[in-house]
Amino acid sequence: MGTPTFRTAVVRVPSGPDSIEFVDVPLREPGPGEIRVRVAAAPVNPVDLAVAAGFFHGLGIIDQPEHTGLGWDFSGTVAAVGEGVDLAVGTRVAGLVGGLDRDFGTYAEQLVLPAADVAEVPEGQDLVAASTVPLNGLTAAQLVDLLGDAPQEGNRLLVTGAAGAVGGYVVPLAQERGWRVTGLARPADEEFVRGLGADFTDREAGGWDAVADTAALQGRGRDLVRDGGVFVGVQPGSPVAPERGVDVRTVGVVPDGARLAALLARTAAGELPTRVHAAVPLAEAADAHRSFAKGGIRGRYVLRP
Repeated sequence: MGTPTFRTAVVRVPSGPDSIEFVDVPLREPGPGEIRVRVAAAPVNPVDLAVAAGFFHGLGIIDQPEHTGLGWDFSGTVAAVGEGVDLAVGTRVAGLVGGLDRDFGTYAEQLVLPAADVAEVPEGQDLVAASTVPLNGLTAAQLVDLLGDAPQEGNRLLVTGAAGAVGGYVVPLAQERGWRVTGLARPADEEFVRGLGADFTDREAGGWDAVADTAALQGRGRDLVRDGGVFVGVQPGSPVAPERGVDVRTVGVVPDGARLAALLARTAAGELPTRVHAAVPLAEAADAHRSFAKGGIRGRYVLRP
């Protein structure tokens, strides 16, 4: 018998959706503290499009000699456990694979990762919906950590991309920390943003005490902050220069199983939104990238192996 393998999506010479291909890689068993997951769902996120297009390769952040893996978050069931892991085989989990420079990702049939990086999916929560929480939810929570508690004076926060996957979490989480939140989004998204309890604007006007730039406006987002205010960005590989005394901070999301468990519980309870545009076969990853790149989609394409 040969070595068992599984399929995973990679790019060798990144040039957009057409460069996505599937390869068979050897199945490995989890080591101490690790689990192997049979992937049920893996969302398509903007960072995946950037990886496939070679954006991070061009910055020198990714340097893989053979191929680069695609995908950051997932849901699935535990297929095998390593020494010291107390999760049972068959447990439904969701999680995040951090970092950019790696030869594997979550667009795959199987995945080995630290057990500490996953959380159990609450009973009754759909695995496709749960898969959309790890990257966006943890990015939002860690971004709000960088903002911290709102000061008594100067607590007006603008969230760019407030109707997007990350922004839709930042808005309620920032309000819980005392920020007076206004969401910047398209006019068609006003009802959604106001439904999160925020004020709404569709104009890029300056003077805000702080800006959470989930739309990755970068310098344009910083320019919306008043002198001496706070700007929190979401692209660690492409930092924004501080100007006018603006305090520039950038979130670099990292896996956190305990924090993810709390976020999953809140989404399962309906306190935080999960939005799925469509679930499609893993084999259609390139088509999903093309459709997502056209914009205007509120919710994620989710790949199903």
